[in-house]
Amino acid sequence: MSIFRVGIFMVKTEKQEAFRSLWQRFLKYQKENPEKFKELKSGYKLFTQMFGGMRGAYSMIVEFDSLADLEKYMTRMLEDEETKKIVQEFHLLIDPSTYSLNIWKTVKQVKKS
Repeated sequence: MSIFRVGIFMVKTEKQEAFRSLWQRFLKYQKENPEKFKELKSGYKLFTQMFGGMRGAYSMIVEFDSLADLEKYMTRMLEDEETKKIVQEFHLLIDPSTYSLNIWKTVKQVKKS
């Protein structure tokens, strides 16, 4: 069963362009260093959210085969200097009161009769 790491946050209005630039830098880093991202079942996916006309709300989702794969990946990322820099910059661009990080596990689907 898949495990999903889901981050939800709002980017500060005046930091939207810096966020897009940082996101592109991260994707480039991921592409250039595939060995550091080997546990990912699927690449990072970024979604914008729309509620009540609010702009700057995002969900970032990444999928893993297992909790063990997620743990291996997170351990490696916490030791990686470039990832640490990107995460530090990320937290300067978002409203910290809106940030949440969740781990989701798929539920066995009930077959239709």
